Amino acid sequence: MQDLFIIKIGGDTLNSPEILEKCIKACAKSGKNIILNHGGGKKVTELASKLGIQQQIIEGRRITSPETLDLCTMIYAGLINKNIVAGFYKNGKTAAGLSGADFGCIISEKRQHPTVNYGMVGDVRKVDAGILAGFVEKGIIPVLCSITLGENGDLLNTNADTIASEIAKAMSAKYRVHLLYCFEKNGVLTDISNENSVLKTITQKTFNEMKDTRQIADGMIPKLHTAMQVLRHGVEEVRIINSGKISSYFAGEEPGTQIMLH
Repeated sequence: MQDLFIIKIGGDTLNSPEILEKCIKACAKSGKNIILNHGGGKKVTELASKLGIQQQIIEGRRITSPETLDLCTMIYAGLINKNIVAGFYKNGKTAAGLSGADFGCIISEKRQHPTVNYGMVGDVRKVDAGILAGFVEKGIIPVLCSITLGENGDLLNTNADTIASEIAKAMSAKYRVHLLYCFEKNGVLTDISNENSVLKTITQKTFNEMKDTRQIADGMIPKLHTAMQVLRHGVEEVRIINSGKISSYFAGEEPGTQIMLH
């Protein structure tokens, strides 16, 4: 079995051309099988503010009106996605910019919630591992944004961490999958105000304890919950690292926090 690296980049990384370039270069020069997945919510919030389109986020999830979906599609599948593809070309690597609608590679269903109407938000139901493997086998890096395809043909805004985890699970039947969540922090921190307080590993037990004491809160909770789930579905490794450390990781170092079940 070959190794496959699912690289999810988000947060402030996408707002920093220098750090984003460093990420792309590290992936392009690694010689590894890679699928790159990205979000871009901060840019959507910025554009929505300029256009006067009100935004509402509940527990880290964006309420997606038809107007907001238009913004998400333009920013995720257009601006960010194509800049990343161009960045790979600049570094001598061929990439294919995709949304879930392309080839029907990620199918979702519209989120149903008992108390919250999330609007045009999707929960992933199917990833076409064969389509993505076809790109990987040709040495092409699929670059997937967080727009998926509804079963009735609608476009849906879908959480990028969740997409990365579902891709990791789907690809684990064909590859030894390593999932890296890359963002501006150095990993899971025991003290949010101290960037050097990085946990080398975090287990389900530690996660539960830190959640109870509020050492872990907000967006890190669903990220870690998702990470624990993928490990139960045959994914080899899950790690949360600083986006600038991808090249160190590929060089054999162990930056950031490794997520473990026990």
